[in-house]
Amino acid sequence: MGGPSTHVWLDSWRWGAENESLWGGWVKMLSLNRISEWDKYLIRAVVLGASLFVCVGMWGQTGDSSSAASSSSSSSSSSSSSSSRSGAESWRVTRESENGDVNPTRTVESHVRSGNRTADTQTIERRGENGNYEPYQDIEKESVQVNGTTVRTTTRTFGLASGERTLVQQTEEEKRSLPSGDVKVVRATSNPDGNGNLQVVQREVEETKKIGADVKETKTTVMLPGIDGGLAEATRIVEREKRSGNVVETEKTTLLPDGEGNWQVGEVRRSTVKQEGENSSREEVVSRPDGDGKLGVVSRTVKQESGGGVEKRETVDSYSEDVPGTPRDGSLHLVERETTVQRSGDGRQNTVRQVEQVDAGDPGAGVRVSIVTTDAVRTGTSGAQATETVEMRDVNGSMGVVRVDTAKSDNVRAVQVQIGPEKGK
Repeated sequence: MGGPSTHVWLDSWRWGAENESLWGGWVKMLSLNRISEWDKYLIRAVVLGASLFVCVGMWGQTGDSSSAASSSSSSSSSSSSSSSRSGAESWRVTRESENGDVNPTRTVESHVRSGNRTADTQTIERRGENGNYEPYQDIEKESVQVNGTTVRTTTRTFGLASGERTLVQQTEEEKRSLPSGDVKVVRATSNPDGNGNLQVVQREVEETKKIGADVKETKTTVMLPGIDGGLAEATRIVEREKRSGNVVETEKTTLLPDGEGNWQVGEVRRSTVKQEGENSSREEVVSRPDGDGKLGVVSRTVKQESGGGVEKRETVDSYSEDVPGTPRDGSLHLVERETTVQRSGDGRQNTVRQVEQVDAGDPGAGVRVSIVTTDAVRTGTSGAQATETVEMRDVNGSMGVVRVDTAKSDNVRAVQVQIGPEKGK
């Protein structure tokens, strides 16, 4: 896939981030800043593009796009049906994507909800030597509401090499919510061994408890196979959230084993969120130990949101001690600025997202525009139509269109761009 997606489908992004068997490793790499900004962009594009299908289930017409031979294009279509009488719901989405010299792919996503069960299936196909699409990967996810407090979810990923459908990973999750507000999640990921038998390769236990009127604490334990073959604790995460009026403070500490039976701090993330009417701000500071084990700040992110109604604006400034093309000097420097402006009115919504980054070839020049994404949404009595255009700076320093996507839907919310704080946070 080529080109980054904007915030058109934030709900689908959250789904992708929660699907640990498929996206968890990518999400962790992004958070740990262990890869380049360019690789981060590519990973975001893949994750957001794939998770798009969860949110576009109500697409009712066909959208297509075209661009120059060196750019990418994609088209989507879907059908949906629902019954308010029985509570059942189903939809299907088909999307084809082409990106320059990359082998074209087609993804078919289906969703069925009936009673206490929800089933999602995603089939990824790639073009074969004969020019026809061939199955490549299937992902099946089923959630069952066991009772008023328990939900069980099973996700299976199948490889389809040489036409044979083979299970490559399975994740089972059980989430229990108590009347007190406490929540416990147990998740186990298994891979088949040489004989095809499933073996647990990762187990997570996440417990959230209220320890005060405005304070809650979440403890997560991650277990991986040890040297003896059994599961052993590999990571401990403790996150504490405190609310005071319009301010939310969070501290998240990650602990790692030192190999001698002790636990050492691997990372500390502190964030503060303030809400004042239509305006809000969020600041996060990340600290990690140096070679001597002393904690030091390695990055800082400041997010500002303002406006409402016809115009909203969001700015995210990212500072890091790692600047492309330069050695560390012990200070934090601005490495990326992301600005989003959204204007709405008369049945139209226009959102422009601009990303400025440091050029490794000329780091002293500061940040400059590297990616511009424009989303235009038109709504009417029959639904909505959206067009997303992505421009990117090439090696010669010129901006050019690399991707154009169009979508039509009988559900306005499926294509609206959302900026601002996530619901439920």
